[in-house]
Amino acid sequence: MTSLLFDLAFWVTVPFWGLMVVAPRWSWTHRIVSSPWIVLPTLVVWAILAVPLFPELWSAVTSPSLAKFQAFAADDGAVALLWAQIIAWDLFIGRWMYLESRTLNIHPLIMGPLLVFTILLSPIGLPVFLVLRARSRA
Repeated sequence: MTSLLFDLAFWVTVPFWGLMVVAPRWSWTHRIVSSPWIVLPTLVVWAILAVPLFPELWSAVTSPSLAKFQAFAADDGAVALLWAQIIAWDLFIGRWMYLESRTLNIHPLIMGPLLVFTILLSPIGLPVFLVLRARSRA
């Protein structure tokens, strides 16, 4: 079940990423992606994984330490939960980048690859977008 939820956390985001990357100018893409609720399916997966681990999760986030996170992450459910949280955050960041790019009129051929990069490594994709955004506003 944990493996299925791990996979599901990603696959429920694929349609939204697909719209932003493959059909960025389609009117329905903007309508759908404008809603912050697109992250809800992934957050539901997160919640399903979090409920049985909540005491350990709460302990790990309220008094964090490397040892405590290592112990927490030793559980497959915890890894899947952390994955779902990362995926939801990445989608939320990608959603914001997409909406900003449309406002700033950044060409989809620039944004498409950048959004794919953000799916894979959002801590790099977001700063690259922020530089692009600053240049587009100048």
